[in-house]
Amino acid sequence: MADFITITDVGVRRTLTMSNPGRKNAVAPGGWLELADAFDGFESSSQRVLVLRGADGEFCAGADLNKDQISTPSAADNAVRMRRINAAAVALHRLSKPAIAAVDGVAVGAGMNLALGCDVVIATERSRFSEIFVKRGLTLDFGGTWLLPRLVGLARARELALTGRIFGADEALAMGMVSSVVPTEELDAAVDDVVELLAGGAPLAQAMIKRALDRSSSMTFEQALSFEEQAQAILLGSEDLAEGAAAFTQKREPEFRGR
Repeated sequence: MADFITITDVGVRRTLTMSNPGRKNAVAPGGWLELADAFDGFESSSQRVLVLRGADGEFCAGADLNKDQISTPSAADNAVRMRRINAAAVALHRLSKPAIAAVDGVAVGAGMNLALGCDVVIATERSRFSEIFVKRGLTLDFGGTWLLPRLVGLARARELALTGRIFGADEALAMGMVSSVVPTEELDAAVDDVVELLAGGAPLAQAMIKRALDRSSSMTFEQALSFEEQAQAILLGSEDLAEGAAAFTQKREPEFRGR
């Protein structure tokens, strides 16, 4: 579908708003390419923080499975469709800059994993989550098999994925899936606060931190130390470090430039 994504820049923030009226912002086939392009565009932009949200009081109901969009018996055609979804998931995962999911209403199926792919997830009290794939005869996609067990543990991930049950924001918070839960009317203010905090961090350091944490579960302790050594050696020679030290000495906020 055309114009699934609306892009808004305000200061250091770029907001991507998903919209599919009447379908709880479900993603039609063309929407995955829009998402991938939007993530790539943010990566190459001067904006520092990405906010991903949905229109009309909903986040995203996953893939739009209207009858005319149901997969065909052709495995080759279905693989092409999945490659579009994967391209969006990879583009989000590879972002070197922080991303916030502002979740209101439903975040189910690929919509749930879209939120989990962000660095910070802020949910409202009316948010509902589900790895609903099994109830549609499908397996998890948009990186759900990788993201979910890392966030909630393998045993809980199995239960959520195999049942596809719907659960609320408080349970998501208790499982460590979301960072905070706020009343719906306070979502914008909560997002503003986190944007400000993230924008105050050093860009190079944030990129290294994201990369290290993503790899942490597949590295030995010694490999993690090796990565830290290499990353810190680069950062110790950066202009951002000098600025951070000067700001500390001068008792002011640093003005990082990402170099």
